[in-house]
Amino acid sequence: MKLFITCPKGLENLLQDEIIALGGEGTRQTVAGVYTDGDLALAYRICLWSRLGNRVLMPLAEGEAENADALYQRVQDVDWLAHLRPSGTLTVDFTGRSREINNTHFGALKVKDAVVDQIRTATGQRPTVDRNQPDLRINVHLHRDRVTVALDLSGESLHRRGYRLKAGAAPMKENLAAAVLQRAGWPFADTAAPVLDPMCGSGTLLIEAALMAADVAPGLFRQRFGFSRWLGHDSRLWSELQAEAEQRRQQGLAQLQARFFGFDADENVLGRARENARRAGVADRIVFSQRPLEQLAALPENRPGLVVTNPPYGERLGETSSLMFLYRTLGERLKAGFVDWQVAVFTGNPDLCKVMKLRADRQYRMFNGAIDSKLLLFKVHERVESDAAAAKAEVSADGLSESAQMFANRLKKNLKQLSRWVKREQISCYRAYDADMPEYAVAIDIYPGHAVVQEYAPPAKVDPVKAFSRLQDVMQAVPVVLELPAERVVLKQRKRQQGQQQYERQDESGHFMEVLEHGCRLQVNLHDYLDTGLFLDHRPVRHRIQQLARGKDVLNLFCYTATASVHAGVGGASTTTSVDMSATYLEWARRNMELNGLPKAQHKLVQSDCFKWLEQPRAERYDLIFMDPPTFSNSKRMQDVLDVQRDHVRLIEGAMALLKEDGLLIFSNNYRRFSIDREALAAFDIRDVTAQTLDPDFKRNSKIHCCFEIRHR
Repeated sequence: MKLFITCPKGLENLLQDEIIALGGEGTRQTVAGVYTDGDLALAYRICLWSRLGNRVLMPLAEGEAENADALYQRVQDVDWLAHLRPSGTLTVDFTGRSREINNTHFGALKVKDAVVDQIRTATGQRPTVDRNQPDLRINVHLHRDRVTVALDLSGESLHRRGYRLKAGAAPMKENLAAAVLQRAGWPFADTAAPVLDPMCGSGTLLIEAALMAADVAPGLFRQRFGFSRWLGHDSRLWSELQAEAEQRRQQGLAQLQARFFGFDADENVLGRARENARRAGVADRIVFSQRPLEQLAALPENRPGLVVTNPPYGERLGETSSLMFLYRTLGERLKAGFVDWQVAVFTGNPDLCKVMKLRADRQYRMFNGAIDSKLLLFKVHERVESDAAAAKAEVSADGLSESAQMFANRLKKNLKQLSRWVKREQISCYRAYDADMPEYAVAIDIYPGHAVVQEYAPPAKVDPVKAFSRLQDVMQAVPVVLELPAERVVLKQRKRQQGQQQYERQDESGHFMEVLEHGCRLQVNLHDYLDTGLFLDHRPVRHRIQQLARGKDVLNLFCYTATASVHAGVGGASTTTSVDMSATYLEWARRNMELNGLPKAQHKLVQSDCFKWLEQPRAERYDLIFMDPPTFSNSKRMQDVLDVQRDHVRLIEGAMALLKEDGLLIFSNNYRRFSIDREALAAFDIRDVTAQTLDPDFKRNSKIHCCFEIRHR
């Protein structure tokens, strides 16, 4: 028989070698698969022993299929009663398309009809469709008007071994893990060499490494294959191959000398890893421990082995700058404790590996699903003493490099200039630095006992490694200058936010702290969101609202955490109404109100799209309105997309309709190129007060926001 075995792109040559080792003849590679000749025993061996394959397909027919009728006929050329009982079940996997057949669902339906019609005509019975556990899985591929009809002998993809029921946030498929290990040369000639994954997640790399070293067939864990209820299935032959594999498993585990170690910072995911290892029968060979990467150190094993890992590399799990710190830490820990070890790092972002400062001996291109990825192989060499001495010589008395010391000097200068103002005004939260030096494009905000470093996303033309090196300088200097523990310096990356991103959690610390501003108690969260809950540049605006609010009805539109409403309440406002569409921020606002003893009856929180809320007819009128819309928002919760430059006239007119004749609207936003349309708003008296709303910590960046006081003429 002829067989076609599919695999992830980039693994074709490894798969070909594997199939030849299993007895395949006349093998030939193609994109994402290998053709081979062999008998039924070979097909069974591949299903049982392939660590790299996805599916084992046995072609039954192929030929021209320029339209639906021709496709139907090609399928009817197969004698389906030789493969499926009349009362059996089937499913069809259809891939590819042509000019006439451009919908895979339609193609699959046509194939199913051809099979069912043939069997019903011959027997009077008809098989039914079962997508989950069919008796027969039919695979059909259409390309350039030629169709191949095949049986899928594997059933589910072979990467689904059966031992992994639970995985982490970004799991690696088992056959990709096996390929990474094979490329790294595992198993080693030294059969007692240890294997370590310092960010092991659900343990896939370690489990696959243990199965390979113990000669355990990955198909032994599966209860069902595509051939299990196929009429051509030879159960005796299959039982013999299973028995042979079971004997090899027992013998391999008995002789296994290697030890395996998995570390991860998340105890929950380690629980899943232990369960997976138990189901794979290797739980007693793998030691899983909760250990952050910073604590990675040499193992008690007195021989070098293999460090293999798949660190996070996508925005889904962290921003690039934060991840670079992780990769840098990995490089430092490897150089400190793993000399002469082999290292295999699989990543979808090879630039991150540059900060490890280890030279790759070899690189392989692989695909993790659709993600174009690389496997980098290193050997850790002992550090040359002259290099260590040179690095030490560059460090200042504060333990800072020369470039970090330069940044530290600027930060010290800024702090000194602001110190009198901070003390006089009793300011506890303020901006100490804002991209004063172009090469250090960060903002640094001071909070009691903490600092927040916000990195402005570098342009694409900037070398990410250089940008990271400068960020390293900043993160070295800030704790030294501010005399803070490093863990109290929080790093974030500022970039344009889209839709829900502005409301999404960045972390899950749940740690809120209380700060004081002009007599108002406010909650901030330095970790979990991009913004902390308090816009520091609007401090003077909030103070003015506090001074104007006594005895007045105040409206706060796009209120965020309602800090301006708190200032109004503390300033003696009769009522405040705060409108925002985010339930998350309104709950935060509620806590801010409670902290200051502001009763719900007088201080209302309204969850609504401000556009909609302004358009609804209402009798209330307000003495003081504050409106600070975002620059842009396409959140699904909004009726329309908000663009502050385009929409500000509509927003201001809506607010002015609710403003009493002698009232005041304070309108602000953070769009740096904002231009108010005075002609369209000629009915109102507009005064630009931006300069008066910038405290000394924001004077260096006069475009941080713009602010206008608007009254009826």
